[in-house]
Amino acid sequence: MKEKAVLAFSGGLDTSYCIKYLTYEKNLEVHSVFANTGSFSEQDVAELKEQAEQLGVASHTNLDITEDYYNNAIRYLIYGNVLRNHTYPLSVSSERAFQAKAVAECAKKWGAHYLAHGSTGAGNDQVRFDLIFQTIAPDIQIIAPIRDQKVSREEEIQYLKKHGYSSHWEQNPYSINKGLWGTSIGGKETLTSNQPLPEEAYPGKVKHNEDTQLTLEFKNGEPHKLNGEEYESPVDIIQELNKIGSEYAVGRGIHVGDTILGIKGRVGFEAPAPMIIINAHQTLEKHTLTKWQLYWKDQLAEWYGMLFHEGQYTAPVMRNIETFLADTQKRVTGKVFIRLKPNAIDIEGIEADHDLMRSDFADYGEMNQAWSGEDVKGFTKILSNYIKINNFA
Repeated sequence: MKEKAVLAFSGGLDTSYCIKYLTYEKNLEVHSVFANTGSFSEQDVAELKEQAEQLGVASHTNLDITEDYYNNAIRYLIYGNVLRNHTYPLSVSSERAFQAKAVAECAKKWGAHYLAHGSTGAGNDQVRFDLIFQTIAPDIQIIAPIRDQKVSREEEIQYLKKHGYSSHWEQNPYSINKGLWGTSIGGKETLTSNQPLPEEAYPGKVKHNEDTQLTLEFKNGEPHKLNGEEYESPVDIIQELNKIGSEYAVGRGIHVGDTILGIKGRVGFEAPAPMIIINAHQTLEKHTLTKWQLYWKDQLAEWYGMLFHEGQYTAPVMRNIETFLADTQKRVTGKVFIRLKPNAIDIEGIEADHDLMRSDFADYGEMNQAWSGEDVKGFTKILSNYIKINNFA
């Protein structure tokens, strides 16, 4: 009997190559698993299954892990307003941990001898998949054909043709990773330091020239209502905001950052819902949290995003940070008023029961109710002591 390999399958060129390679060169019984994190329709999922079967898998499994992904990842990315290097909303990196986790659990359940993924040797995903595979299924050997062989894109295409399978890969010069929490875009331009992605590289296109106003309501830090309508799940709001925002071409950017391997990387992205939600949530927090809550949230969220980016989702400190982030959200409830314009998101204001600007103590720059001018003179004199001591020592 052939040994069993479970492959994390995406339907792209690399994982399609892996099926043929593991079948013909390694003589393995290949079982593909696609973990849908909420960005693929039922038709997309059905087509992936058909593609995997045409490529010759022994079986293909589609898993819907959307709610798990939201509840245990996106929710905390919102709480922390997490943007990698203040730019990128962890679109791909957050998904990979949950896809790898789902695939590894299948491999353990099915008694597989190997776990496989289609990551290259120059990117972050190889580390993310390996780390999760090793921590969840440490006794199962990992195979990464693209990384291990250093095979080129053209070589993959020719190998698949040799074994009777061809598709549209030659026609698309851009690598697109579509996800619920954003879509990443790679191409020849992102391999440079100075070239922008052309308009045609982005999936979303401007369909409206007039502005539109949205009202996004949060309940304890989570998206709760959109334009007054309560949705069954925050996931539904994210999907709707992705649709609306895409038609205004908002949430685009190019991220430059440090890879896990220590080299610099550049990638384009389109993330309408994450950028709308994070901007709105952060504004609401400015009104409802104290300055030290905001300060320490920023510090811990930065660490959380970095560790998540580097594949260390299963580290116990991540659960500790999540506990802190969740605790800060008890008063982050209210409405945020947003205006979308072509290529722009404007946050116009908020309404919240716990708005700290609505206190009876003072109106900033106008009138104080809780102290006198003499109080401020004394306070300022004491506050300046350590500076005066240093200056005249």
